[in-house]
Amino acid sequence: MTAPSLLVAALFLQTGATAPAASRPRDSWFGADKVKHFFTSAFVQSVAYSSARAAGVGHGGSLAAASAVTGVAGVLKERHDRRSYGLFSVRDLAWDAAGAGAATLILVRTVR
Repeated sequence: MTAPSLLVAALFLQTGATAPAASRPRDSWFGADKVKHFFTSAFVQSVAYSSARAAGVGHGGSLAAASAVTGVAGVLKERHDRRSYGLFSVRDLAWDAAGAGAATLILVRTVR
């Protein structure tokens, strides 16, 4: 095998693309799990922002830090789900981003 084909094979195995579709858990766009992702990410975004502001970080820096914390938390949760249940859900990450974005829209209005 050539180096590029080895790289493609490694990526294929890493993403779990070799598992048959029937053995993968079902992942819909809507459901109780997605609502939990939305509100949990909004909560994490708010707490991280508030913590950064309490530590003396400016508004913009606090928003950036909160977004980074929320993004890392979402990806780590999906890595855990991948190891535990065999599914890394991009749809869950989309709902995480939506929750963080909704919280950010509210937090933008809180500058004093």
